[in-house]
Amino acid sequence: MESIPPLLNAPVNRRRWWIHLLLITGYLLLVGMRGLGRQKSHGPALLHSARGLLLVCGLEVAIFATVFGLACLASRPTRDDLRLRWRGTVAPVALGMGYSVALRLAVGMVVAVTALGLVVTHLTTPTALQSYMLANRPDVEALVDISALRNNPVYFWLTLTVASFGVAGLREELWRSAFLAGMAKLWPHQFGSRSGQIGAVFVGAIIFGSAHLSMGVLAAGMAGLLGIGLGLIMVLHRSIWPAVIAHGLFDATTFAMLPWAMGHLPKF
Repeated sequence: MESIPPLLNAPVNRRRWWIHLLLITGYLLLVGMRGLGRQKSHGPALLHSARGLLLVCGLEVAIFATVFGLACLASRPTRDDLRLRWRGTVAPVALGMGYSVALRLAVGMVVAVTALGLVVTHLTTPTALQSYMLANRPDVEALVDISALRNNPVYFWLTLTVASFGVAGLREELWRSAFLAGMAKLWPHQFGSRSGQIGAVFVGAIIFGSAHLSMGVLAAGMAGLLGIGLGLIMVLHRSIWPAVIAHGLFDATTFAMLPWAMGHLPKF
């Protein structure tokens, strides 16, 4: 196991960091509970219009900024604690682009291998597995208006930029960096080293996946896998920015493909 960095060996105010971690963790859990309480009749979370989308995105960012600000006010983390350094000139952008493709392939491979394993071990049949996946496909309609994506160019591009990179990419990676920092500060011997931070990534991925249960079990599982990948990128490069870009591109390409996918593959 790697030695704990000197920064993490420094004395910390545990009470302040407990407040930090409780605020950050509680925020995402409340987001998940709010999603579970949303009824389909209320429409998609990103509403049906460009103006509505901007209002929702602004509200989400404001709520997160408040919680994140209070957490940071309590713990007073450094820029390195939160991995906010931009390392390199264009390297974070290039890494983010490459990781976005790698994450999509990795998530797809894990799902495919898991499904094949269930069939090979006779835990299910291909027909039963297909029926289950169709019945539990990600409820994307609870998140975004497919018709608006298809017919409203402004809504389409705001979804691919503001929602994907701002609300998803930046907000969620700031959450992840704050979560990892809290785990390292409170339990430095368990989570302070690089291997310990990888363990914290898996804990955070469980919380991250649980917050997506409102979109279905499969969506929560895939979100958890995505959370593992993004967390590992952050730990590996000691910076949130490759993960922010990878996450934003992942979501943007997903949203861009949704109108075609829902039109040609309505049952998937």
